[in-house]
Amino acid sequence: MIIPKLHYISEGDSPKQHLANIQKACSSGAELVQLHLNNVSEKKVLKIATAAREMTSHFQTRLIINNQYKIAKAIKADGVHLNANDVCPTLVRKQLYSWQMVGATVHTLEDCEHVVSKTVDYVYLSPFKNLATTNISSETLGLQGFEAIVDELSTETPILGYGGITTDDVHAILKTGISGVAVSEGITQNFDLIKIFHQLLNASSTAEMRHVFKPS
Repeated sequence: MIIPKLHYISEGDSPKQHLANIQKACSSGAELVQLHLNNVSEKKVLKIATAAREMTSHFQTRLIINNQYKIAKAIKADGVHLNANDVCPTLVRKQLYSWQMVGATVHTLEDCEHVVSKTVDYVYLSPFKNLATTNISSETLGLQGFEAIVDELSTETPILGYGGITTDDVHAILKTGISGVAVSEGITQNFDLIKIFHQLLNASSTAEMRHVFKPS
């Protein structure tokens, strides 16, 4: 399974704005987007996710659904992304199609070791920076935190940095052993940055991270 080095996580003041921003991301060359709706009914998420699936398919962009794995299966999204307190990745994988990916966000080395042992396809390590606009209460990791955790892990699972990352941070982040980045606000403010992120990450089709899922 090939995991792109750049993930765009949708933002918006409304579900429709999330959808509009996903379209902008796709038009700007995003290879993978995550629909990240909070405090929205399951019925509404299903409606927006269905529209997002049609849109991303048109652009040949992969679509990940945050948390709602049943919806991810129903619309045949490319996968689901789980947060720290969500259901176990192993249980989720059993509910999905064999070709769908499972990712997870973690904040500590222990959390990272746990989800990697559950054979997730990729991990978001967060937060890189402490931002007032996020709900993350975990300690800021920064470059030193990224490097310390990556050094301790013995895994081929792609680890992506997340949390306030800008194009100025990419070069130093990659030096820590992090494989790529997930970006939300920075790209939402300027979708032209997708091309710059791709250049910095060298995220061409021949330079993507390759991860082979091996069932336990």
